[in-house]
Amino acid sequence: HSGATDLPTVLRRIPGVEVMQTTGADINVSARGDNQLFVNKMLVMVDGRSIYVDTQGIVFWKPIPVTLPEIKRIEVLIGPASVLYGFNAFDGIINIITKSPEEIKGTTLQFGGGEFGTIAASAIQAGSFDKFGYRLSVGHDQNNQWRNRDALAFRDNKFNLHTEYALSATSKVFVSGGLVDSNKSDGPVVDPTLSSARPALGYAHIGYERSNFFIRAFWTEYTDSFDIRTPLLLNLLSFTDKAGNPISSFNANTYDLETQHTVELPATNRLTYGVNYRHNTVSANFLSQFGREDRLGLYVQDEWKATQSLTVVAGVRYDLDTFIHPTTSPRGAVLYRFHPDHTLRASISVAFRPPTMLETFFDSRTNTNPPLPPSTLSVAGSRNLSAEEIVSYEIGYQGWFLRHRLRGRGDLFFNHITNLVGPFPVSPISSTFVNNGTGSADIYGGEAGVEFLATHSISGFANFSYQEISQTFSGQVQRAGPRFKANAGLRGEWDNGLNGEVALFHVGAATYPISSTFAAFAPLGVVPPDPRVGSYNLLNLRAGYRFWHEKGEVAVSVFNALNDMHKEHPLGDTIGSRVMGWLTLKF
Repeated sequence: HSGATDLPTVLRRIPGVEVMQTTGADINVSARGDNQLFVNKMLVMVDGRSIYVDTQGIVFWKPIPVTLPEIKRIEVLIGPASVLYGFNAFDGIINIITKSPEEIKGTTLQFGGGEFGTIAASAIQAGSFDKFGYRLSVGHDQNNQWRNRDALAFRDNKFNLHTEYALSATSKVFVSGGLVDSNKSDGPVVDPTLSSARPALGYAHIGYERSNFFIRAFWTEYTDSFDIRTPLLLNLLSFTDKAGNPISSFNANTYDLETQHTVELPATNRLTYGVNYRHNTVSANFLSQFGREDRLGLYVQDEWKATQSLTVVAGVRYDLDTFIHPTTSPRGAVLYRFHPDHTLRASISVAFRPPTMLETFFDSRTNTNPPLPPSTLSVAGSRNLSAEEIVSYEIGYQGWFLRHRLRGRGDLFFNHITNLVGPFPVSPISSTFVNNGTGSADIYGGEAGVEFLATHSISGFANFSYQEISQTFSGQVQRAGPRFKANAGLRGEWDNGLNGEVALFHVGAATYPISSTFAAFAPLGVVPPDPRVGSYNLLNLRAGYRFWHEKGEVAVSVFNALNDMHKEHPLGDTIGSRVMGWLTLKF
């Protein structure tokens, strides 16, 4: 337990991952300089089930459908991964793996509370009877705004149930489902607007798994109701649907079926192949029509062990989608293990992000408010959009030292990004979503880091990231991010029950694209935000004590212990420090 109240705070320690918080509820996560408001290029899953909302292209990081004590580990793959994971694995994938009923057996109660009205509470009951296992959890989270510590920024309640039955030592069937209901969410921020949303996400997940095969199906429903405001523009603009309604209501459903099989061929080959079908629907008053989308993906990947030290991986995926031409996503990699503890890797991969149904069917009105004369601008989606594309080249190294007490890793990358989607004015009174077909971005750089075990009680990490962005994109689709980032941390856990963690994150300055509307309204008193945000240092601390035969723990955590007041985006809140206390009981 890190003392974090959300997963992006934990993900900051991973080199190459970009985390940008704008409000107490809105957090964007991407990779390698590809960050933006309303970020839409990182595939996020819980136990292999996507929680990326296809119809809007967003991940809601605060109301994730799992309580923090249930999480066993987080797997992160930086770089395009479309071959096995399909659309939206553009920047990479984040897979949240939960604990099995046996691993969290019994009752777990956790309560955290602190400044800014922050509460993080959860209760988990898990157990097993012969071959049957179950895990039941409920949770409540809330916190106030950074800009107004007395105003609520986020609140949710969540419920999850997971059941599984072991058919053999290597196979099982499972059924799970749950609901997250957020009756307050301050965001998302989309230049130049701020929404006040109430997202609710329900799901059901069923599957059969064995060591070399799985078949899974899931359903996810997303409902929301929000209004869109422009406080930074002194509310001189308002947003409505075509009928003049300022409240936006969404209902979206995703139905997914996937099967995958891995075959160990004679001698040196490991072949993986699979098929994935997905059906999306969306209904919203800010869309021109009820939307339906079908996707079908076919993929195959072969891992060939050419020699004892050389492995070649090659794969390809073919995707069909209702709204775009078929796409082909190849990937190739060579791994050279020149020593049992040292490996070099080189890879090339291609990935796509298809246009969302929000970008396809969007239909809204932007209205001027007094003292401006009345006028209306229409913003429309388009069915003529193409998929966004990334081509990525990467070389890397991983090695173990000091009898496997220290692991070092380093990567160099070059990403070429084209066809980004964004709104573009087509007349004085209308805009539409288009591909920025003449623009492109080349993002290149590298990461290096170590993880180490100093003693049997103390472990740590340190890493560094550097990137450069060269682009011809214009407007709000421009890529942006800090050139330098550095992270370091230590974690200790002693036999006397004491434990603690210290983590320091340095994020360099960055300049982000800002809507031209700010400059246009400057004569009316609107203050255009500075597009540059300065560098900042984020120090997070935690100290705890385990008691009652390690079944109980009290802890205190401090977020931003240096109180380095900073913005992570020009339109975001100024983020300060927060102190919390924690109590965890297991029985």
